[in-house]
Amino acid sequence: MTTQPTRVLIIDDHPLFRRGVSQLLDLAGTFAVVGEAASGQEGIELARRLEPELILLDLNMKGMSGLETLRTLRDHEIDSRIILITVSNAPEDLIGAIRGGADGYILKDNDPDDILRLIEAAMHGQTAISPELTSLLASALREEGVVEQRSHASLTERESAILRCLAGGMSNKLIARELDIMESTVKVHVRNLLKKLRFRSRIEAAVWAVANDLG
Repeated sequence: MTTQPTRVLIIDDHPLFRRGVSQLLDLAGTFAVVGEAASGQEGIELARRLEPELILLDLNMKGMSGLETLRTLRDHEIDSRIILITVSNAPEDLIGAIRGGADGYILKDNDPDDILRLIEAAMHGQTAISPELTSLLASALREEGVVEQRSHASLTERESAILRCLAGGMSNKLIARELDIMESTVKVHVRNLLKKLRFRSRIEAAVWAVANDLG
């Protein structure tokens, strides 16, 4: 059975970068760029109409910023995987993206092969953060008191098991196989545990779980 390519929307106000990313994804052979947007507002409209599985979003755009676009997409309950691709390695931008519900944060100056690998990892439910930023994220969350502000006591036994799987970088499909439940059920549990722990992304929850030795 032929696997359908992942439908991708690129939101970036630089035409050359959009073209470069599109060509990179074409080379992989597992992605299909279904839309391009030069602004956050245009991207939101296309996301609602095209329902892509993956959105690659620039952070610094004229008008509506990447973070504003991200939050609006999540407020509209767009459940696509959303990855920020940016030149910024500022801790506040990284934290803002993860808190806003991003599924990844990749630096534009990474090697193209590494960018592609991280994008593919995100589509398998794994952490998609440029390696040099992982420790930065963990320390920033600790400094902001995230470890002390949340308790997993409210989670059900099943939610706790899924949280441990998230900490291990497992995708919904792998979690379903591991726990012998439906993938749709995993999605519901993930949504519930994120709400209980007041996280907006599985990455933030996973980093928190690792910091709390729950992995």
